Order: sequence, then C-alpha cells, then structure tokens
Amino acid sequence: MTAATTGSAPLTAPTARTARLALVGDRSPNVTSHTRIPLLLDALAAEDRLVLDAYWIPTEDAEEPDAVRGFDAVWVVPGSPYRSEAGALAAIRTAREDGVPFLGTCGGFQHTLLEYARNVCGLTHVAHAENDPDADDLLLTPLACSLVGHEGTVTIAEGSLAESVVGAHKSIERYHCSYGPTAHLDTLRAHGLRFSGEDEEGQVRMAELPGHPFFLASLFQPELAGDGSRPHPIVRALARAAALHAGVTA
Repeated sequence: MTAATTGSAPLTAPTARTARLALVGDRSPNVTSHTRIPLLLDALAAEDRLVLDAYWIPTEDAEEPDAVRGFDAVWVVPGSPYRSEAGALAAIRTAREDGVPFLGTCGGFQHTLLEYARNVCGLTHVAHAENDPDADDLLLTPLACSLVGHEGTVTIAEGSLAESVVGAHKSIERYHCSYGPTAHLDTLRAHGLRFSGEDEEGQVRMAELPGHPFFLASLFQPELAGDGSRPHPIVRALARAAALHAGVTA
C-alpha cells in the first residue's frame, strides 16, 4: 500500500521519478510524525516530482533478513519504544551495509547509534535505557531535561552531509524525545561515525556515516517542521537519494 498519491501531470512536466521507501516503525495514529509523513510524501510528489512508493514495515516484521532489501531508501521513524528493538536494528544494519539511503529520526537516531556501537565498534553489551533500564552499560540514557515538545538550535558541522542538506550552519529544530547518547561517543567516532550536529550545550544531535551514499540520523524530528506542506530539507534530501538509488539500480 503506497503512502503517496499523485495526480495526472501536464504533458510538459518532467518525468516523475519513482522510488520505493521503507518506513520502519510501529505505525500509530497517536504518533504525530506518523500522521505527518504521508502529507510530506504527497508534497514531495506535487512540488518536486519525487514520487516515493512508501510501505510501512512494523519493527517485528523488520526482523526478517530481507525485510528492507529491494527498497531504495529506509527511514526508521519515531515512535519508540519499538515493539522489536532487534527489527529496528536489523533494518538500520541492512541500509548501512548495503549502501541504501538511510534516515533515522528521534528513536531512529537513538537506534542508529546502538546498531553502530554493537555491530561496528564491538560494544555488544551496550543498551538503550528505554528498552533495558537495568543494563550495566547504557549508551542512551534519559536526558537531564526532556525534549518532548521543545525546539532548540542545532549547530551543524562545516563540510558535513548535514550541512550540505540543511544549507546552513545553524537550524531551529523540533524534538519529541526523552533519551539521548551519553557514553562511548569517542569510540563511535574512532570507528568512523561522524557527529555532525550538536545542541547549545554541545550534546550530540546528529550523526552521519562518511563514505555511504546517504546515511543521516537526527535526534530532532524534521518531519514535524512547519505544517507538513513543505518538506524539511532533510526529508527532501532522502527522497532525492532514493530517486538516485532507484535510477542506478533499475
């Protein structure tokens, strides 16, 4: 079932590019980002001629080895705690290892760091406090001040993918989360992950993977920007990366 709808294009319009997008998360009408995403996909089709054939994949289904293979992009969406941590991590790992354009927002950002720590850095016992609060080694812990419903300034690293996508060195972004990374960040950096955005206190808020076609994650939620009629530059960039991937692999 597609999440984007398109109408008839004028004969003079450029040919629409179609790509398949996996939305990994436990879809709920009570999660604002989940209700916003279809509006963003419609806007991308209407304004940018970027047509994404989007499929929701519950995290439990994402545990299957080939759950997100064959897609042109993977977006691990907000809405944690996920019903299956393993499924979210499996989808992220497939996108990372197979060079598939990837975006993780809010819970998707948190699980991106968790996947990288476990499978690239060898920190096999690190945990997310939301999923395993009694674990001995927590990578992600409750924030000192909850960011649920808050906005904040994000400073973006020069020369990063994030900067090229956002088009600015600073941006005001919306959050809806209570957990963030607090440990092992130097180890993640040493193994190649780049932290490309931070808040006013210097806390990590964005991450990316140099050398990957498109691999970006943010603790803030770009899908909540505005009223849904104008996609955030990060969402637009994911769509363009998906269209490029579709053209290369078709």
